[in-house]
Amino acid sequence: MSEKSTYLVLSLPPFQASLFMNEQNPVIPSRFDVVVVGGGHAGAEAAYACAKGGLQTVLISMNLDTLGQMSCNPAIGGIAKGHMVREIDALGGIMGRVIDETGIHFKMLNRSKGPAVWAPRAQAEKKAYQNVVKWTLEETPNLSLRQDTVNSLLIENDAVVGVVTGRGHEIAGRAVILTTGTFLNGLIHIGEYQAKSGRISESSAIGLSDCLAHYGFALGRLKTGTPPRVLKKSIDFSKTEVQPPDEIPQPFSYATQAIRQQQIDCYITYTNAEAHRLILDNLDRAPMYSGQIQSTGPRYCPSIEDKVVRFTDRERHHIFIEPEGIRTGEVYLNGVSTSLPEEIQWKLIRSCRGLEEAEIMKPGYAVEYDYVDPRELGPDLQTKKIRHLYFAGQINGTTGYEEAAAQGLMAGINVLRSLRGEAPFVLSRGEAYIGVLVDDLVYKGVEDPYRMFTSRAEHRLLLRQDNADRRLMKYGHELGLITDDDFARMVDRYARIEGIRKKIYATGMRPLPEFDALLAEKGIPRTDQMFGKTVDSFLRRPEVQLEDVQVFVPEVMQLDEDHRRILEMEVKYEGYVKREMENIERREKARQIVIPADFDYDSLTAMKKEAREKLKRLRPVDLDAASRISGVDPPDIDLIHMRLLQLSGRNA
Repeated sequence: MSEKSTYLVLSLPPFQASLFMNEQNPVIPSRFDVVVVGGGHAGAEAAYACAKGGLQTVLISMNLDTLGQMSCNPAIGGIAKGHMVREIDALGGIMGRVIDETGIHFKMLNRSKGPAVWAPRAQAEKKAYQNVVKWTLEETPNLSLRQDTVNSLLIENDAVVGVVTGRGHEIAGRAVILTTGTFLNGLIHIGEYQAKSGRISESSAIGLSDCLAHYGFALGRLKTGTPPRVLKKSIDFSKTEVQPPDEIPQPFSYATQAIRQQQIDCYITYTNAEAHRLILDNLDRAPMYSGQIQSTGPRYCPSIEDKVVRFTDRERHHIFIEPEGIRTGEVYLNGVSTSLPEEIQWKLIRSCRGLEEAEIMKPGYAVEYDYVDPRELGPDLQTKKIRHLYFAGQINGTTGYEEAAAQGLMAGINVLRSLRGEAPFVLSRGEAYIGVLVDDLVYKGVEDPYRMFTSRAEHRLLLRQDNADRRLMKYGHELGLITDDDFARMVDRYARIEGIRKKIYATGMRPLPEFDALLAEKGIPRTDQMFGKTVDSFLRRPEVQLEDVQVFVPEVMQLDEDHRRILEMEVKYEGYVKREMENIERREKARQIVIPADFDYDSLTAMKKEAREKLKRLRPVDLDAASRISGVDPPDIDLIHMRLLQLSGRNA
């Protein structure tokens, strides 16, 4: 290394800054292509992608027994999040395969709505999930695992060249990915009690924040929280509502043929007036309201204290009772995240139906932690100030396993491409929810923990959870993260779907006894106008499913159920998809439209309050500037555009 090299080594004697340079300790391997710091969902995906791509990689975690741990809810997927898991899988990540192997309650959400917002979600056997993540990483070639902390970075000529661990080891890396989660100066709160922890009873990561601040990174504090866990045998489930899983669970991974493990029920109960009174009477002891916590919490996943204060008209709030596994009695109470004192938590939980005798095993708590303004990053998640240094996960101001895993995978892929001398890998907003996530972070930044929603994606009709393989698997294959066999199966799958689709569009309808029987069964009047048209016109009727057109195109039944759904949606929503493509072109043209300084945002009553308030305060000069404001989503931009067109006397 150059004599001009400068290092920041905090809390370590100066002489230790030469360990790997002088090879004074050749027994311990200390040179790698990539150093990944943190073993949560972001770190696991980043390390796997780098190592799978052929880079010598080391993952450093404070506790190797908690790799991939579900720190909060024991579930993967959900609204928009399930889309991202499918995208992670299509790109070659591990999250989808792991939840398929360990999921115990699969549910496709939003089936009553349009297919663009259908979303897979699965409860996990929590310990099994993290064990499978650990085993997957242990078995990955080119990947080493180290249990240690990282206190600081080694910087040479504005580029990172390694890290210094808590035990004084210097580890060289051509690139470093930081995925510190809630551990970066983490501080937990339970009532008046405070402790320096990233998770309850687990130490904070101390030192890295000072290191990052030294190099000019804009640091902030965010807050998240978690609900109490209770003992299963102390719950009276007869007083709760049963929530069964889907009869035929749909896998997340395109490589999974079927879900084989046992599926179990979840349950629902509710808060009530007594619970709300307890909360309001003790707000002075709630850290978020007593002034003990100053940082911002997740807007769209509020604590039960926030729900009761903000939604005074609500008589009750859902509590989703979610077992953390088949082989544990620990149960997660989704919906009552809290940092109230423990004795109040006991009273609160026991005031709810079915939980009158509940025993709290672990109290709920809030955790504050440092994050870096994600606008410090380029779209490849590499920092602008220090070359070859990448951030992924909650260090970028996000919340959620899926958001973290997506960033970890993208950071890993970009390190892989960078060290190969290739251009950065950046997904557009029209290609993937992951593209929306990264674009929002690096251009808009965050004011509260960022969570993905379908409303954030302006092209969500194109970004369905069922077609992620078609959109993204080619990239995973090119990177070497998707096998030739898996890619060939995808190509063959869509070739068969396309062949049958063409036949549907080419086959004319004609009078047949079987068709008359189908019409009678569905209550559809038989008219002469039906005949002479092609089968696709019949399939577009809302009451008609793909299976119904087998009377004319029997080949549709050669597809399995998942692929029939894909084909059906492509036919039914063809017009909408075409319109969406036109909207993409229209939006691109509209980006430079000027917004008058006196524009009346209050007149847009359909716009959500958060967006309206920020637009009034910031007064963006054009639609492009408006689209870059955190909390202002594509539908909000469309509302402004339509009003501007109305004011100018033009049609939208």
